[in-house]
Amino acid sequence: MAGIFGVGFRSLLKREILRFVRRPKNTFLPPAITNVLYFAVFGVILGQRIDNIAGFDYIVFILPGLVVLGTISNAFENSSFSIFHGRWNEYIHETLTSPLSYSSMVLAYIFAASLRGIIVGFIIVAIGLVFTPVPVEQPLFLVAFMLVIPTLFAGLGVVGGLIAEDFDHLTVMNQFILRPLVFFGAVFYSLDILPPLYRSLSLLNPMVYMVSGVRYGFLGFQEVDAVFSLAVLSGLTAAVVALDIYLFKRGYGIID
Repeated sequence: MAGIFGVGFRSLLKREILRFVRRPKNTFLPPAITNVLYFAVFGVILGQRIDNIAGFDYIVFILPGLVVLGTISNAFENSSFSIFHGRWNEYIHETLTSPLSYSSMVLAYIFAASLRGIIVGFIIVAIGLVFTPVPVEQPLFLVAFMLVIPTLFAGLGVVGGLIAEDFDHLTVMNQFILRPLVFFGAVFYSLDILPPLYRSLSLLNPMVYMVSGVRYGFLGFQEVDAVFSLAVLSGLTAAVVALDIYLFKRGYGIID
């Protein structure tokens, strides 16, 4: 463990963190503005015309889903862009030829991207506090989900960065695959309002388990068992991280 998280790992991690911290207008301002609009339009304007869901005001009900949306989008974007940009400009080879282990390389990229996702999640919560009080009923579950979810999507971002052939592919993955799955993951509605067939189909969407888990952390309300969801997501995260390390060892998408 000391070898994996040694000086080289910390140096690469620092570089990846500084890459997004030094550009807050590009990394933190856009999701902040977007979520102000979400809360204003869906929470305030439309929320006044929508009945309570499961006993919660609509604006409070949608907040966990917006946190998930912002967290996974930014975690995925950070690692995928960093890997692809390194491939595009060929400076990732310097990392590959360093004395770092493949595990150290992958974890540095993933942890940095996860941190960005977590920071954006906190920003969204802070914005939500401007509009409404935000309860935290199950803090341990909330922390667990907010660690596992961005780590999973940071790992998926590494895969995306390795398989992308141009910058447009990264946009397609984030905007046209991840975001639609989240929007159909019970962010703006409860599964209980769906007909039985559509509710069953929704359970095939992994985003449902993420949104339900974070919602349980905030509100104490769950539509899918939180322990089961956390176990499944933890297993997926471990599998994706292992896949990332394997792809780095193979030089997939990096070595011609």
